[in-house]
Amino acid sequence: MRSDVQHFRCGISDGIARIALDRPERKNPLTFESYAELRDWFRDLHYADDVHAVVILPNGGNFSSGGDVHDIIGPLTRMNMKELLAFTRMTGDLVKAMLGCGKPVIAAVDGICAGAGAIMAMASDLRIATPEAKVAFLFNRVGLAGCDMGACAMLPRIIGQGRAAELLYLGRSMKADEGHAWGFFNSVVAAAELEGAAIDLAARIAAGPTFANSMTKTMLAQEWSMSLEQAIEAEAQAQAICMQGNDFRRAYEAFAAREKPVFEGD
Repeated sequence: MRSDVQHFRCGISDGIARIALDRPERKNPLTFESYAELRDWFRDLHYADDVHAVVILPNGGNFSSGGDVHDIIGPLTRMNMKELLAFTRMTGDLVKAMLGCGKPVIAAVDGICAGAGAIMAMASDLRIATPEAKVAFLFNRVGLAGCDMGACAMLPRIIGQGRAAELLYLGRSMKADEGHAWGFFNSVVAAAELEGAAIDLAARIAAGPTFANSMTKTMLAQEWSMSLEQAIEAEAQAQAICMQGNDFRRAYEAFAAREKPVFEGD
């Protein structure tokens, strides 16, 4: 998987990709260029065999302030409908790419996590925060609907319909302890421990049966639009595929030998 990106930071080692937006002096806003490059990077990730988990890190004490006021919001006010729809579809394609990348994504949230930054955290599989983290879906505060980049579909599934409605109607910040109590954050750790905790979690995932993990991520996304009967059948097929894999046999042989299985992702 390529790490030579231009509009965000990226490093890959030990099966873990570490990425972060890279404008800390402005609290890491997104730009047209970073949106597009992140979208393409997550799309390519689906085919990468050297990455088994992704950690999105803060930079300079903040996760992301969302779309840049001067580089995005200003130009949007001068676009026609065709151009605006192309932009909103591109931002939505970033979420689709994150959901479809086949690799578990962990968001390590510190400081400001707003707008599209909050969406990226929401679209991650797991989220860890510091006590200083503040998440805001503030689209209505700039005169827009809260239904941005899948927020009205995904956020209620994470924290519940009423809580999601409150955040999307008011655009207020959700503090770390509140987000943890509501189930948005899996855990809250001290700022000095954030990166280590996220990398440790990613390493545990990367050491697991990575093909099966990819299947789990696929099912988590696809079953949103299935009936219960369809979901049960889809999971039956997915599990049968995984039972054909070598990791399933390795787990059985390790159990029989009273050893810890070493998975290889095939």
